[in-house]
Amino acid sequence: MGAPLAQSAQAQVVTTGPDSTRVSTPAVADTTRRTERLFGLHLTRPAKAAMLSALVPGAGQIYNRKYWKLPIVYGVLGTALTVEFFYQSRFKEFREAKIARNDTDPLTIDTGPLSSTIEDNATIDRGLIIYRRNRDKWIAFSAVAYAIGVVDALVDAHLRDFDVSDDLSLRWEPTMLYMPTAQPTAGINLSLNLKSTSRSTK
Repeated sequence: MGAPLAQSAQAQVVTTGPDSTRVSTPAVADTTRRTERLFGLHLTRPAKAAMLSALVPGAGQIYNRKYWKLPIVYGVLGTALTVEFFYQSRFKEFREAKIARNDTDPLTIDTGPLSSTIEDNATIDRGLIIYRRNRDKWIAFSAVAYAIGVVDALVDAHLRDFDVSDDLSLRWEPTMLYMPTAQPTAGINLSLNLKSTSRSTK
């Protein structure tokens, strides 16, 4: 339809009448089928970006040249891990305090900087529950932030090589719809041309 198949992705929809539709999408070579090497593996660009981001947070964004996203990736993940570490340290302190207070050995004492100032054992138990619950919640937040970084790198790699400017073309024109069990009938052909700006990879 004007551009070579290696440089365009084209979708066609042909309709006629209320109950007949034909949709055809020609197979084209796109960037997701091209491979690059990583640790001896042949990976597509999106797969390589996702693996890099999974191995080292932010590496996928660097590979996609989206450097402005690095402060966001490290800021969100770093905050989640910092808060998680805080609650984990408090949980560990209160857990050791409870063990020390229930130990029959008089030489075992509670030396926690916060727990040692609390005399009520019930307060220690409540603190243990609260800190454990918050720790688990922030572990989940950290996992979500990590996963979002991987997905972001994957999506950026998929979209990096496509022209998303105003120069995209959408055309419609009359056509004939050929049915195997009926006479050819008139219809409308809608063509959307998505131009790929990718270069061949080494």
